Amino acid sequence: MSLSEITARITKAEAAANRPAGSVKLIAVSKVQPDARVEAVLSEGHRLFGENRVQEAAGKWPGFRERFDGTEVHLIGPLQTNKARQAFELFDAIHTLDRMKLATAFARLAQEMGHCPEVFVQVNTGEEPQKAGVLPAEADSFIAECRARDLPVVGLMCIPPVDEEPSLHFALLAKIAARNGLTGLSMGMSGDFESAIALGATHVRVGSAIFGARAYEL
Repeated sequence: MSLSEITARITKAEAAANRPAGSVKLIAVSKVQPDARVEAVLSEGHRLFGENRVQEAAGKWPGFRERFDGTEVHLIGPLQTNKARQAFELFDAIHTLDRMKLATAFARLAQEMGHCPEVFVQVNTGEEPQKAGVLPAEADSFIAECRARDLPVVGLMCIPPVDEEPSLHFALLAKIAARNGLTGLSMGMSGDFESAIALGATHVRVGSAIFGARAYEL
């Protein structure tokens, strides 16, 4: 599937949900993709990308940013606290704020560096023990604590359990966001982004459907 086909499906889903065209941002997930594939998508005019690892992004995006104006890169993978400073330098937004230790580090860095990427709080909507994210019952208080630290929290992010209906988790995330006055909803991937858009997603994350299958190193 091509970038144009994905964007056409997003436009169709926006219309079906009675949402304005362009209200959903496509994050092209470029993790573990060869530079040639990423450059091809950049050359098509796309400018919003997602990476899972700070180290990989550091080796890839400074050069591309110099060549392609207006490029945004978002962190959509887990972040170790000791990589927070580097993340501040690399990313326009971080979708995986999931614990108070990291929030405290963000607040300190924001004061020190004079800027902070936009922040999405990751919510573990399925309450899966192996998965990162704030539990739904603790989300309100966590968001309040982040705001007390003057962090620019713009929305929430979730990754539904693979064996459950994703729309239930999208609806839960939207409900938590609404009661906290947040408009950003980072939810929906290749197999379910239309459902996410119907339930209010503002950012959908699509990778291999755009770039092709990933070639992981052994």
